[in-house]
Amino acid sequence: MAGPVLEISGLTVSVRGEDGERPVVSELSFSLSRGETLCIAGESGSGKSMTALAIMQLLPQPAARISSGTIRLRDIDRRDIDLAGLDERQMRRIRGDRIAMIFQEPMTSLNPVLSIGRQLVESIEAHTGLSRAEARRRAIEALKAVRIPEAESRLKQFPHELSGGMRQRVMIAMALALKPDVLIADEPTTALDVTVQGEVLELLRDLQREHGTSIILITHDMGVVAEMADRVVIMRHGRMVEQGTAADIFARPQADYTRELLAAVPRIGTGVGRQKSAEQKSVEAEMPASVAVVNDLHVHFDLRGGFFGQVNRRVHAVEGVSFSIAPHETLALVGESGCGKSTTAKALAGLVPYHGDI
Repeated sequence: MAGPVLEISGLTVSVRGEDGERPVVSELSFSLSRGETLCIAGESGSGKSMTALAIMQLLPQPAARISSGTIRLRDIDRRDIDLAGLDERQMRRIRGDRIAMIFQEPMTSLNPVLSIGRQLVESIEAHTGLSRAEARRRAIEALKAVRIPEAESRLKQFPHELSGGMRQRVMIAMALALKPDVLIADEPTTALDVTVQGEVLELLRDLQREHGTSIILITHDMGVVAEMADRVVIMRHGRMVEQGTAADIFARPQADYTRELLAAVPRIGTGVGRQKSAEQKSVEAEMPASVAVVNDLHVHFDLRGGFFGQVNRRVHAVEGVSFSIAPHETLALVGESGCGKSTTAKALAGLVPYHGDI
């Protein structure tokens, strides 16, 4: 890897409250090399997202501000630019072009009343001298690069017409269409199913290899850190408690908090059964074997259309599901979006019509 493309030194971010200013990020320092993935990990409220917003100069002012420190971006002429000292007009030329950001929830980042194509094309036009037709071609190329099928027809669609995974791919396409040096991804897979999460992370890796992009990945998921990180920064209460290579952080964590984070990662098959008291065993002996039994559950939804509102399609939301729940038992329904988990729960509560026995 070459020298650092981004270097943070002594960054402190303060927010204004009733009792005056207080720091939410304190004396944070790290660097990011070209083609490197740096994961910033920590619990909610540790200052991860505020760090990202500070780098992008998107802090909610006047409530929050950078009170000290430097954010140095190395430009194509190998000169360092301190982003903390730029005004909004200067930063607008860098934001998107040199540094781009993917937010956690794409529905709050994409404009719901503009088509995907318009948002992509306008973003490309704003940062390049390309014509509308050339910008449209680049937008299609960007959608194809993030593996969106039928990319050209997707330009006409609106955000609500796409799945969560597709919307996040659009955000990645929008961020990478201008080929930025640094991509900041703030919890980009938190709202996605685990299968879609894997696809998005694989996509980021592939695009990084292709374009040599440096990535700052913000997450609280240590599994994502293990899969993606070259180096790791661990934060807590706005301060960095540890940093190092991913291998060192997982094999030889130095800080107690890092060990706590790693110990909190669920491990299949290591659970210890709860010991039941004699009183609890006596009560359970008098209870039925099952408090709820579901047998051959089916839930269908009829979709109507046409002039007379006739049924033209039937959605089979739940098909032949059977299970039982014992007293004091926790039963987990697991699956990706659209597999019927919530519909099964609604049928149990009598909120949707169903066939079968409950």
